Amino acid sequence: MFMGEFQHALDEKGRLTIPAKFREELGDGFIITRGLDRCLFVYPPAAWTAIQEKIKALPMEKPEVRGFGRLLSSGAGEVEVDKQGRVGLPPHLREYAGIEREVVVIGAITRVEIWSAAEWAVYARKFEASFSEIAEKIVGLGI
Repeated sequence: MFMGEFQHALDEKGRLTIPAKFREELGDGFIITRGLDRCLFVYPPAAWTAIQEKIKALPMEKPEVRGFGRLLSSGAGEVEVDKQGRVGLPPHLREYAGIEREVVVIGAITRVEIWSAAEWAVYARKFEASFSEIAEKIVGLGI
């Protein structure tokens, strides 16, 4: 399970240090792809395979299914962690997420997310303001 929030900066070659806490569960290689809300999703290989299987089971005659599958998979790439714990973020994914230099890496329970620091600040502020209301609307969590 992934949890926590970490501030990092890309180096001059577009590499990001993945927090050691996350590397333990992700392993030496994992998948990075477009995520929702203009962030990047990071999955261990087994979790990525499970997502692919779920998408394959959806009705392909629906344009939304085709579009979602295309965007998710076309943005995906396998990355390997170097000896310093870094991975290169492909330019097309940095552009999608609006990542220039400062990033926030968060644990999102089943995956890791990589955000532009500016985008994360806006997103977190928006949802922190209504955190209690959202919790009340979600039934059965036992929080």
